[in-house]
Amino acid sequence: MAIGVPEPFRTELQDWRERLGDPNAALIVPHVTLLGPTEVPATQLPAVERHLAEVAGGAEPFVIHLRGSGTFRPLSAVVFVTLAMGISCCEFLEKAVRSGPLDRPVRFSYHPHVTVAHDVDEESLDRAFELLAEYRAQFEVTGFGLYERGDDCAWRQLRHFPFAGGGGRPGDRTTGSG
Repeated sequence: MAIGVPEPFRTELQDWRERLGDPNAALIVPHVTLLGPTEVPATQLPAVERHLAEVAGGAEPFVIHLRGSGTFRPLSAVVFVTLAMGISCCEFLEKAVRSGPLDRPVRFSYHPHVTVAHDVDEESLDRAFELLAEYRAQFEVTGFGLYERGDDCAWRQLRHFPFAGGGGRPGDRTTGSG
C-alpha cells in the first residue's frame, strides 16, 4: 500500500533514480510507502480491500510537501526525499492500514519518505544525497493505492482507494526542482 507521487514529480523523481543508477528505477514508481511488501493469499484479498476502503473512507485529502534529501545510512543503504509536510497524515494512514487483516509487526519505526537511490554504491548514494538536497515539490493526496509485484518484478497499482473528501482542488500543485 502506498501513496503514489503524481505528475510531474513522478517523472522527475523516476528520472533522478535512473540517473543515479538505481537498478529498480524502472520497476518501482515514486511513492510513499504505507505498508511494505506483504504477501496476502488471494482468498484474503476481498477482506483486505474492504479494510483499505474503510481506512480511505475515514481519511481526508492532505498536502505532502517534499523538501530535501535524507538517508537511512548506515542502517540501510538508501537515500530519499524527505517529507516536510504531511508526515502526521501518513503516520495516521500507516497505522490504520497496518491493522485488521493487515496487522503486522514492524521491524523499524515508520518514516514516510520517497526513495531515490537504493542498491547503488556508496559514491552514488553520496551523489544522490547532495544532488537532491534542494529538491522541492508539493501535491495534494486524495487517496492511496494497493500495488502488486508482477512476474517481471515491476510494481503496478491494482486498485486506488479515494479518501472520503474526494478529489483534489485545482491549482494546488507547485513545481519541483531537479
